[in-house]
Amino acid sequence: MRELYISSLEEVPVRDVEMEGAAGVRIQWLVDKWAPTFAMRRFIIASGGHTPLHGHDWEHEVLMLKGRGTLVYGEGREEHPLKKGNVAYVPPNELHQFRNAGRDDFEFLCLIPLREGQY
Repeated sequence: MRELYISSLEEVPVRDVEMEGAAGVRIQWLVDKWAPTFAMRRFIIASGGHTPLHGHDWEHEVLMLKGRGTLVYGEGREEHPLKKGNVAYVPPNELHQFRNAGRDDFEFLCLIPLREGQY
């Protein structure tokens, strides 16, 4: 049996995302090495910031927490507005990017399948 894990946002370090193409993005790995199959991450994107436009072989389940954003999606780079309370599923192997569309921070939770070496 795995151990119970409980923490808080204040206890988990916030780190800058240093991927090429990222601007003004910070991340918290809220649940990662404690869970056997999924990771929960919190992203905070500053005004004018964005994640890289990228794709990979795993999916995302996303819950918007604060602010306004845009999900840029697919080869056609379709733009989908996002706000607090919206949810999104991004399939594997699809181009995607999250952009802050407001003046305040844009925050969301993102769940992904856990892979060795991601955290």
